[in-house]
Amino acid sequence: MKFQKKFGQTKPTIPTASLPDVIFQLILFFMVTTTIKVYDVKVRYILPEAAAIEKIENKRLVSYIWVGRDGRIQIDDNIVQLDDIIDIMYRKRQENPNVIVSLRIDRDSKMGIVIDIQQRLRKADALRINYSALQKL
Repeated sequence: MKFQKKFGQTKPTIPTASLPDVIFQLILFFMVTTTIKVYDVKVRYILPEAAAIEKIENKRLVSYIWVGRDGRIQIDDNIVQLDDIIDIMYRKRQENPNVIVSLRIDRDSKMGIVIDIQQRLRKADALRINYSALQKL
């Protein structure tokens, strides 16, 4: 006498009742842990226009330097003197060797201030420089 196996008519299912709770917790986790850099720009500037523009893909590597028409210089949220750029950017370069310095300079600024900033950045070994501009229409 042989025994025959009886196959069940129901298929095993994955319980999905708690799936919305898990998704909500994941969304909430990423909303809480994500940080966005927002700077309070204290310098008034109008960017120059350029015909060819490339966007930076990884904005986490970017450190901004703003230069106003009146020659004031701002790094992050602080107004700094020209001689402070070396120490600040050297520290940033030590924290992140791949840092990109983005210069946001007013279009009516003197070229002398731009050259002075470039010299300070060279002394700080911050050689990856980006010049911000608006797309020319």
